Amino acid sequence: MPLPYRGRGSRLASSRVASTSVHSPRRAGRGAPWSSHALRLTRRRHSSEQVPPGPEPQADFRSGKWLQEHAGGDARDSQQTARAGMGSRHRICSQEEVVIPCDSDNDSGSVDLQLSNLEDIKKDPSSLELTDSDIFDITGLSQESFIDSFRHLTQQGPVSEANVERLIQSIQEVFNGELQSEFEKLTFLRSLSSLSQTLPYDETTESFIHSHITDIVHVLNCLYRQTFQAFSEMLQSLVVKDPHLENLDTIFKQMDPWLQSTKDHERERATASMAQVLKCLSRHLSLKLPLRFQRLGHFVALMALLCGDSVTEVAEEAAEGMHCLLHVTLRLKCTIYDKKNHPNLRRAMKKCQELLELYSIKQFYSCPFKIAQIFEAFLNSNELFQFVMTTLDGLENLKHPCTQKSAGELLITMVKNAESRFEKVPEIMGVICARLSIISQPRVRRQIINTVSLFISRPKYTDIVIGHLLCHPVPYDRHLAELWRTLEVELPSTTWILWRLLRKLQKCHNEPTHEKMAYVAVAATDALYEVFVGNRLQAATFRLFPQLLMTLLIQIHHSIGLTMSDVAVPSGLYTGQEMSSEVTPLCFAIQATKSLLLRTLCWQEFNIMEKNKGWTLLEGKECHLQGVSLLANALLERNHLLAQKVMYLLVPLLNRGNDKHKLTSAGFFVELLQSPVARRLPSIYSIVRLKDWLHHGNRVFKFLALRGLCYLIKHQDMREDIRSLLPCILDLLCETDEKIVLLAIQILLQLVGTMDFTTLTAMMKTLFTLFGDVRSDVHRLSMTLFGASIKSVKYTDKKGVENQVLDSLVPLLLYSQDENDAVAEESRQVLTICAQFLKWKLPQEVYCKDPWYISPSEAGTVCKFFGKKCQGKVNLLAQTLMFSKNAKLPIRRAAVLFVGLLLKYVDYSELRTKGTDWIENEIISIDLHLQPGFCGHLDLKALLHDPEPSLCIIASQALFRVQKVGAEPDSRQSIPG
Repeated sequence: MPLPYRGRGSRLASSRVASTSVHSPRRAGRGAPWSSHALRLTRRRHSSEQVPPGPEPQADFRSGKWLQEHAGGDARDSQQTARAGMGSRHRICSQEEVVIPCDSDNDSGSVDLQLSNLEDIKKDPSSLELTDSDIFDITGLSQESFIDSFRHLTQQGPVSEANVERLIQSIQEVFNGELQSEFEKLTFLRSLSSLSQTLPYDETTESFIHSHITDIVHVLNCLYRQTFQAFSEMLQSLVVKDPHLENLDTIFKQMDPWLQSTKDHERERATASMAQVLKCLSRHLSLKLPLRFQRLGHFVALMALLCGDSVTEVAEEAAEGMHCLLHVTLRLKCTIYDKKNHPNLRRAMKKCQELLELYSIKQFYSCPFKIAQIFEAFLNSNELFQFVMTTLDGLENLKHPCTQKSAGELLITMVKNAESRFEKVPEIMGVICARLSIISQPRVRRQIINTVSLFISRPKYTDIVIGHLLCHPVPYDRHLAELWRTLEVELPSTTWILWRLLRKLQKCHNEPTHEKMAYVAVAATDALYEVFVGNRLQAATFRLFPQLLMTLLIQIHHSIGLTMSDVAVPSGLYTGQEMSSEVTPLCFAIQATKSLLLRTLCWQEFNIMEKNKGWTLLEGKECHLQGVSLLANALLERNHLLAQKVMYLLVPLLNRGNDKHKLTSAGFFVELLQSPVARRLPSIYSIVRLKDWLHHGNRVFKFLALRGLCYLIKHQDMREDIRSLLPCILDLLCETDEKIVLLAIQILLQLVGTMDFTTLTAMMKTLFTLFGDVRSDVHRLSMTLFGASIKSVKYTDKKGVENQVLDSLVPLLLYSQDENDAVAEESRQVLTICAQFLKWKLPQEVYCKDPWYISPSEAGTVCKFFGKKCQGKVNLLAQTLMFSKNAKLPIRRAAVLFVGLLLKYVDYSELRTKGTDWIENEIISIDLHLQPGFCGHLDLKALLHDPEPSLCIIASQALFRVQKVGAEPDSRQSIPG
């Protein structure tokens, strides 16, 4: 039931403070020594007997002004004067009967007075009970007459004027008399309340109430005061009768809601009652094992919060109670500490002594953080948890900002001093995160965030705190974002915290890629973004830049194409919330990577990525590695030192994680091999690793291996090791992936001068098959490498490759007519190399860039030269016919024209012997592997129906010459030119 409001007399009474073994506040104010008190505590710690309290003077925690204001109407020396002029009001409720016994200067006397009252209650407990025989035993109003009047008035209908007059006269007699006991007053008020409900509210009733309102209110006040006095004495009697901590636990459990009430008067009365209970308990405490005080931490925190209450009376009462509670706590801990923990107790006592000597008592109890400093040393881990949770509950008190302020002070002080003695940290973090949204005071918000910073900076709690903070919906709300951005951590701890957060993300990259992405990966990425934006961990960000950059790039690779539905979100995390379709794991990873570059002053690298659409490349499934390559090259160009750090980091990481992890790491590592310091890497970390990738089943790894070899081959001292990889590289010339073939050719161009004859001839055969490849770059570079190979042939080995050179003449000659200018030019260059090898001097017409069909005379000169030079060495006609079905029109047209012109220089006798049908319409068997650009039927008659007119005309002319040769042996002179 709610506690009645106590009047001025109770305030005066509650100003007493019990004399405890802890030095008196008044004595502390004068600087009394601690030694005598310490000796008493030492004796009590080693003895089961209780040390009787001495008659120590007590300090009043309230100001003199407050005492004067509240004691003015209740002082004992004014009672006689008040009684002399007492009217009806004072006769009803005299001051002698209402005032609670006050402490004198000698506290022992006041305590004896209280204890004598308590002993009377204990001897005659029935005196507190109300019985029917006591009802209406009030001077001036008998029980029978009052009951009869009441029944008479309530049983009949409307109340007559005579009855009203009689009722007024009866009540007037009560006011003129004196109510001797609390029960008489209570009975009268109950009767008056009941009768008031039956009386009609008319002018007579209103006049009566107005004329006696002062007396009625005064009776109520007297009843409130005496009820509160009885309640306080009852609580103290419970303590005296059984002074064990279990009783305090029970009392506190019942008083707890009132101590936390939002109503000032309820909180004030409850605090005063608890102060009296603690005062009494500190004198009569019985500490017998087992001790069961389960709520010490909660009690200390609540009383500490009340010490900072906005209501002065509440704060002062709480200060008195806190002083007594410290005495109880000291005795409790001295009893329960065993010999093993004796040094800990000594340290705690020493700390308590130092702090109490440092501050005056009044100053001490008015500062919540000083209270936390004292009690922290005596609270165990469970009590610390209770203290913190109670303090966090104080943050919900929006009606009293001072309570929030006190809670912030208590919390930060306790966490700072208790260091690593806390348990149930996840529960604490959960309450903190829930309270952030209701804390409006900037200073308190800063203290709460600093509390999280203290927890997260201690290695014992770092993973626990990070794990809890990551279990919130992303993107983080503004409160959690503020927490991540404004972490206040000492410099030595910044790297540790950022590293543990990074490890949360890295562990997710070891999971199989076919499973759903772990939610922790997305949350950790968003947390990193917030940390970078806040920039409070800047030093750690610079130190861990290589790890951060690579981890975020790998996270981007894992996030490509995913939505939040592809993330293993914990059940219940987004209850009642709709996830925006724009929120994806990829957007968090890109944001974090951008902010990392900006916070580490990589502005130029960021600009390069912006200009070259690097972020778009990173987000693409097929072009992700291009974005990685672009960023690596930008870093290598603009910040060589950071690039080197990343390279050394990647050396041990290249074979870790899943395929996406390895690919992104390998892509970045390969680009960094351009650095001059790459030559310092042991071959096991460079050449050997690239060799393994050449045999990898994934073509991307083959491409990265070749790219890395292209960079390393520039170093002369590394070429010998790369040369051992020639067989693997030659095999890659047959790959269908154009990029792989091109890189292989580029490497071979660097090594062609060091090849032995066998390797050289094998490579030339392979390259010959690439002539005419539909991939123009492959076609061009294969001819370039072929020409380089011819140049590399030693004089003694020339005979061995002469046939290969002769076989390449017709293809090179025809491809000089290619529509791709680069291919045509390269063909002429290689044709020149072949002529030099054969010691031929090519006619200038070979270098003419005009198509042959528009310059027949120049074509005839070229044809005549090759016809005479190759006679008896190469079947030029058969080779040329193979190109009559080439996919490219310019090549087909040049081949057909060349066939017609070659007929002038063939051996007629041999041609007549074989016939011309094979030229006109016979199907020639072609090795399509050797000539991939050709199709099956190579007869000239089929070309007469080609949709291209120029080809039809040239084919008809060639066919006419063929038919003429077959019909007239001497027709060489009659065939039109």
